[in-house]
Amino acid sequence: MINRELYMSRIRPFIRNDLIKVLTGIRRSGKSVMLDLIQQELVASGVNENQFISINFENMSNAHLCSAKALHEEITHRIKNVDRKAFLFFDEIQEVTGWEKCVNSFRVEFDCDIYITGSNAKLLSGELATYLAGRYVEFVIYPFSFGEFSELYHTVFPDSDSRIMFTRYLTEGGMPYLSNLRYAEQPGRQYLQDLYNSVVLKDVVKRNNIRDVDMLERIIAYITANVGTTFSATAISKYLKSEGRTVAPETILNYIRACEDAFLFYRVRRQDLQGKKILTVNEKYYIADHGIREAVFGGNIKDINLIFENIVYMELLRRGYKVTVGKSGEKEIDFIAEKQAQKLYVQVAYLLASEETVRREFGAYDNIRDNFPKYVVSYDEFDMSRDGMKHMNIRDFLLAEQWN
Repeated sequence: MINRELYMSRIRPFIRNDLIKVLTGIRRSGKSVMLDLIQQELVASGVNENQFISINFENMSNAHLCSAKALHEEITHRIKNVDRKAFLFFDEIQEVTGWEKCVNSFRVEFDCDIYITGSNAKLLSGELATYLAGRYVEFVIYPFSFGEFSELYHTVFPDSDSRIMFTRYLTEGGMPYLSNLRYAEQPGRQYLQDLYNSVVLKDVVKRNNIRDVDMLERIIAYITANVGTTFSATAISKYLKSEGRTVAPETILNYIRACEDAFLFYRVRRQDLQGKKILTVNEKYYIADHGIREAVFGGNIKDINLIFENIVYMELLRRGYKVTVGKSGEKEIDFIAEKQAQKLYVQVAYLLASEETVRREFGAYDNIRDNFPKYVVSYDEFDMSRDGMKHMNIRDFLLAEQWN
């Protein structure tokens, strides 16, 4: 286990207060481990472990607690044995029917500090907002960054340098459990395939009552093959029609939204930098973990330019940036990342192998006149920075403490 300080630093200011801490993210991204890390920090600060009440609702032994009434009765009974502030940890809370009322009741009734996790973005929509009325704070937990991957990989293979580790990261991705398998290739691939099936069946099909699973899988395969490429639901519809399957664009959009809710895909809007508006057509999608893409569909090395983009995009999200794709006239900028007063532009390429490629990547910034940082990120080792635009090797970019 590593101390995921990126997340702990965000959660720490809210520990012990009455806001409900909600940890969301794709299944097996490390949300349960974050609950353990929070407990460790509490113990280190003097909290006694008998003040903790922890329940994982995916554990079959807790199946009888998956209703609001049963859970309320259980906690009411157990909290009587806690003579100080109680700390409640509920893992995969979406398995509990009517959990919103129940959790809100705990907040009102007891002297407690509440932490919940869930694998669906709808966790924070509808009833939760109504019942809690702004009394929660959300933290999205992502698969390992390259930095986190390297930290654990190095404990298994201490002689590995950053080049070796990045090569493994390209194909294995950042799902935390891979370290338990000592990054063995075949067991890791099997684990990621099973994880993918679990996400699709439990968090997409079951939760959205999807009947045409074959159609869903075809749509997922199309998006996964085209990560980082602009396309529309109409384009997918035409593609599927060419394969003998007729499906309306609206149905495709509903299926994609279900995958987004399960944190399998992230949608990136396009921004017209000249017209100062968000474009609503031909958005891009990236997958939560590129290791899943390799395990299930293959082709990460063949599509290495797109995988580089995917990795950089997820790193920007991890660091709290709001990300869009930039359109400036006929030119496109891979990422515009904004956070409060900060802003940076990022172009991603595999190799700047020719002068034409260099002109294209750096030239994307020709019409951008502001003074915010402008990066070109690639696998090249030689620094090609020019005219105030910064070139960085992708490993250095991912491992940098900050970008400026």
